[in-house]
Amino acid sequence: MLLRVRDVEKGFETADGHQPVLRGVSFDLDAGHSLALTGESGSGKSTLLHLVAGLDSPDAGRIEIAGDDIAAMDDAGRARLRRGTVGLIFQQFNLIPSLSVTDNLTFHARLAGRDPGDVDALAGRLGLGNHLDRFPEELSGGQQQRVAIGRTIAARPRLVLADEPTGNLDEATGDAMLALMRELVTDTGAGFLMVTHSSRLAGRLDDRLHLRAGRVTDPRGAE
Repeated sequence: MLLRVRDVEKGFETADGHQPVLRGVSFDLDAGHSLALTGESGSGKSTLLHLVAGLDSPDAGRIEIAGDDIAAMDDAGRARLRRGTVGLIFQQFNLIPSLSVTDNLTFHARLAGRDPGDVDALAGRLGLGNHLDRFPEELSGGQQQRVAIGRTIAARPRLVLADEPTGNLDEATGDAMLALMRELVTDTGAGFLMVTHSSRLAGRLDDRLHLRAGRVTDPRGAE
């Protein structure tokens, strides 16, 4: 089991008092499998993804990645986790504007102390073979997202987390991006957890987890 989430709770303090966001969420994800995380805005999807990424800590429950309990790690340990074990893809491309496509693609791999492999071959699969010397501002939105995907995959994480990765793209480009992500993740044997509002995109992954008011529910609405 690559990812194990058990009875996770998370809330935040507001002007009106404590506001629970996640209420006892549990699920598993195996290596080589993909899982869509769906739900309405405010259901806790992004909060859950951030907890799995070690960007925040749960109030209760346990999150294990490859047997390691994230809550037991300090900030440095969670940072190492994100460098080597967990890869993140967001709506915002977060590319480094002063680096070329080649250097952006290899950035995370080198940060993790790993050989990024054949960058030319990866760029070719990403449709970026003719853009390696360009900078992010010279690329379209779809091309920048391809760089962001490639940068994550080049580091060969064991778990890839994606938060609405196609949200800034048109439908056709978004479909192509999801197909590419699934292909690259499958090739590396990683697990893939993606937050999406789209039932259509969710249906293209192996399984689906639906959140409603911080609880896991049936996608059709029944607990």
